[in-house]
Amino acid sequence: MAMLRVLAASILLSCLVSAWAPIAPTSAAGPAFAQGGDEKAVLAIIEALFASFEAGDSAAMLRQVYPDGRVTASGTRGDGATNLRPQSWAMFAERITPQRAFQERIADPTVKVDDDIALVWAPFIVRVDGKVSNCGIDHFDLVRENRVWKVMNLTFSSRTTGCPAE
Repeated sequence: MAMLRVLAASILLSCLVSAWAPIAPTSAAGPAFAQGGDEKAVLAIIEALFASFEAGDSAAMLRQVYPDGRVTASGTRGDGATNLRPQSWAMFAERITPQRAFQERIADPTVKVDDDIALVWAPFIVRVDGKVSNCGIDHFDLVRENRVWKVMNLTFSSRTTGCPAE
């Protein structure tokens, strides 16, 4: 009976250890993420989105996004309070007009693609009439449906101080 208890305890301990052990990556470099073509296609959608902002073309913007997605801005108001502003793409599109056009550029993007999902994380600068308006970090979530990439969500931080003066 004692031997049976030792065997049961040994099996239980082995199961517990394996349950808590980290899952080994698929290669020494980590999980196998797509490279090259998918990354370029993802960045092309973001560039098309930025072109629609610059043209003030809300219809072109809406062609680059997944209708059920969201835009969420996070920043600090002048009084120091944090300000979280979530909205639908349709609500955001109301702000995209030729009279309110702006230029947005990202630098040094981190792009991760796995199957039909992707994310892009990058610092950005927004210019209005050639002058720096704000800056922060963009985080894009993209999905591919029927071989077409679209932006599902855009979440970004925003500040008006400490921006690169480029």
